[in-house]
Parts: sequence; structure tokens; C-alpha cells
Amino acid sequence: MSQIKPDPVADTKGLQCPRPLLNAKQMLESMKDGQILDVISNDLSTKTTFPAYVKRSGDELLEIVEDGASIHLYVKKKGSILPE
Repeated sequence: MSQIKPDPVADTKGLQCPRPLLNAKQMLESMKDGQILDVISNDLSTKTTFPAYVKRSGDELLEIVEDGASIHLYVKKKGSILPE
């Protein structure tokens, strides 16, 4: 298990793409820079959609950890580079 200490947690187990990403995006918008979001999912597509999203968003994907049937995606809020 990861040693990362997340601030909020987004449990998106049971949701299929694009819902895990949309839920995480909504939570990240309300977070402060430097906070870490733990997105818990069981949708395998999150392992490809999240890296692509954070590349554009300005946030940072710290780690992806698979824990049995769950995937934990740790995203550090860094501020948006996308136009509003």
C-alpha cells in the first residue's frame, strides 16, 4: 500500500468511464494547491484516462496502486493550465 497521505477520497468503485474522471475533476476543482486526492476505482480504463487528463490539467499523478480489485490513483492538485 502507498505511503501517500491523501486529503479527500473519491470512491468511484462501480462507476464506468468517464464518471470516475468527472467525479475526480469536480473534487479537484474545490481543493487547494498541494492537496492530494485518492481516487478509488475498479474501472481499468482509469489507468489510462487519468495520466492523459493530468498531463493537460496541470495536476500531478503521483502514483497508481492496484490493491486487489481496487485501483488507487493519487492526484496532487497543482492548479489548472487549461483555459476557463
